Amino acid sequence: MAETDARVAIVTGAARGIGAAVATRLAQDGMAVALLDLDEDSCAEAVEKIKASGGTAIAVGVDVSDSAAVDAAVQRVADELGAPTVLVNNAGILRDNLLFKMTDDDWDAVINVHLRGSFLMSRAVQKFQTEAKWGRIVNMSSTSALGNRGQANYAAAKAGLQGFTKTLAIELGKFNVTVNAIAPGFIATDMTAATAARVGVDFEDFKKGAAAMIPVGRVGTPEDIAHTASFLVSEGAGFVSGQVVYVAGGPKD
Repeated sequence: MAETDARVAIVTGAARGIGAAVATRLAQDGMAVALLDLDEDSCAEAVEKIKASGGTAIAVGVDVSDSAAVDAAVQRVADELGAPTVLVNNAGILRDNLLFKMTDDDWDAVINVHLRGSFLMSRAVQKFQTEAKWGRIVNMSSTSALGNRGQANYAAAKAGLQGFTKTLAIELGKFNVTVNAIAPGFIATDMTAATAARVGVDFEDFKKGAAAMIPVGRVGTPEDIAHTASFLVSEGAGFVSGQVVYVAGGPKD
């Protein structure tokens, strides 16, 4: 634990699912964690669980696509917990539709949260990382970056995050800041449940169908992603940067 006692981490989209699991794991690793989400109150349950287990956590409400709001939120974290040097960009939304049905708002909303949000958060946090001469950024991509029917907006955003990740790794490496991306496959969350509902399939049947196509024979859990994030932000991962790690139960091209 000693290696991360002084670290302050920010996790966006942390109210539930993957974000909450990552925040919980980083707190278990000894970090003070700020859980950011659009609705601050929605993070209360996850924050209380962390505190009940002896961890340090706060909830901060922010629209990650709003530049001024991001800067204010990151400064609040610095004021309340200390300089943030770990950032997990997990905030995301779905606005799935086939291209001919996809509206301008469907496109803009998804790009703004996933891609613009990760840019704004990374820009705000990197000044603390470069001053500390140490930092970790993990961007949440997806296997959808390889293409997925009905997700032109989401796939473009997640593919964009991979290029963003590799570029930041080049720019920030000299400051001892690593930048990596995790690309989850099928993870059982509220978001995948919403996808099942959209296509009119029972969620349990949806998961069974997905598991049948996955080499390890099961769908993923938020904890699977949290475990990978824990490694990537650790001291021991200091020579891993600019990578996209597919956590999908099998190989992805």
